[in-house]
Amino acid sequence: MTAKTETKLAQARHRVEAAARRTDTREWVVARRTRTRHLIELGGLVQKAGLVDLADDDHATLYGAMLELAAKARDENAGDVLALWKRRGKRAFDAEAEGAGNG
Repeated sequence: MTAKTETKLAQARHRVEAAARRTDTREWVVARRTRTRHLIELGGLVQKAGLVDLADDDHATLYGAMLELAAKARDENAGDVLALWKRRGKRAFDAEAEGAGNG
């Protein structure tokens, strides 16, 4: 077998293995994929809110800001704070969707 043939076989084997990984339905694989998707969405929200630029992409600053948010959400006025954040978030999503619909 030539080197070129071996390379083609290796590439084909890799494609088959990659396809199998994408369609793996074992419970732990599905759970990991779901968690990964959730984490990516959360990262997108951090980016969308402009926190990455504001903090100059400094992980310690971002983490500190998130710890501060979590502390506020645990305060005695947590219900009010969470309701306020939810309203603001919904308005921002609605405004973004409206802007995308007009553009």
